[in-house]
Amino acid sequence: MGTDRAPANASVARVVAASFVGTAIEWYDFFLYGTAAALVFNKLFFPNVDPVAGTMAAFGTYAVGFVARPFGGVIFGHYGDRFGRKSALVTTLMIVGLSTFCMGLLPTYDAVGVLAPVLLIALRFVQGLGVGGEWGGAVLMVAERGDPRRRGFAASWVQAGAPVGLLLATGAFGLVAMLPEADFLAWGWRVPFLLGVVLTGVGLFLRLKVLESPLFARALAEAKPDAGPPLREVLRDHPRNVLLAMGARLAENGFYYFFTVFALSYGTQHLGLSRGLLIEGVTLAAVASLIATPLFGALSDRVGRRPVYLGGALFLAAFAFPFFWLMGTREPGLVYLALAIGMIGHAAMYGPQAAFLSELFGTRVRYTGASLGYQLAAPLSGGVAPLIATALLAWSAGAPWPVGVYLVALALVTVVAVLLAAETKARDLSAAPHVDSPGERR
Repeated sequence: MGTDRAPANASVARVVAASFVGTAIEWYDFFLYGTAAALVFNKLFFPNVDPVAGTMAAFGTYAVGFVARPFGGVIFGHYGDRFGRKSALVTTLMIVGLSTFCMGLLPTYDAVGVLAPVLLIALRFVQGLGVGGEWGGAVLMVAERGDPRRRGFAASWVQAGAPVGLLLATGAFGLVAMLPEADFLAWGWRVPFLLGVVLTGVGLFLRLKVLESPLFARALAEAKPDAGPPLREVLRDHPRNVLLAMGARLAENGFYYFFTVFALSYGTQHLGLSRGLLIEGVTLAAVASLIATPLFGALSDRVGRRPVYLGGALFLAAFAFPFFWLMGTREPGLVYLALAIGMIGHAAMYGPQAAFLSELFGTRVRYTGASLGYQLAAPLSGGVAPLIATALLAWSAGAPWPVGVYLVALALVTVVAVLLAAETKARDLSAAPHVDSPGERR
């Protein structure tokens, strides 16, 4: 029995590693755009408007990727639930990698006029489609394997790929940001985008070596020939869980992009902090998130998904205003601390999230259901959070309190959603799919 378990554990470890690395690469590509939107796209693609309007325009194109993500979740969720998790993962990685590479080749507004932002928006939409389909597959390849008692910890490593992607993106931009301003704007910003194609090749190599989820393969063999589209089944049998998953995502997604994207423009434009200082702060915060995310995933295996998730949402609600106080000191150490504390609070939601959302749906529709709940929240929170925060700052003449109120509101929506959700940590993913019912809340 011990010899059987060793190969199985090795197989799970390979799948976790492939999902972790692939997810890190896809988020590297996605986060590059956010960093560039905060620091450079307003100057290169929207140069004929004032700085605040240019930043809002750049964040507007940034939001396009989030609008695309639910479509990617539905398209690749259908594909993954009908034909396999692995093939969907390979396809999404190629889409994200190639669209990011093409961004690095784009002409700027000075070269081709309005065509430049149009091409940028188109590529951002394509990139969003790929990212929208990737998350569900990467998570399920891990969640549907291994010891269910350690599912939260194992799946959290897929989530940990996001801070690694953020580390790579901010690190790459930090290096090119050391160039003279003229060189940075002329060609330096392109280098991180072009390097993404190399990372994509690494991710594809790893993902092609991973076998299909055995739980899905068994469900596919037992599927009825006349089974309808997964989306129809999800909306018929799991509408409540889709809505609860969306609610749980609002604060997690909104705070993440507040700390990693909006904070860059807020620090440079309103506090006069240097670009390098803020990139360093976000990099340190990503390290803190990388460490904290698996720890909170493991904690959810012991005490449950809901208590850990609720703790993170309540903590960030309480931290919204202290964040601005710490940033307002303009002291480098306190700026670093504000970003790191925020990302650790976020990790309390992000760590258990992969297992939590996967456990809400049956195997036949799990890719579609988890992706739909996860990605529908993206344009409502993370996609517009930097844009709304920038607009609120402009409305309040630079006073941060309206942004703090907005963040608290996001956190409270998530608190309500998680309180209404079922505790899922003991759920058997191989069992027959359940239908949502209010009596299942506990």
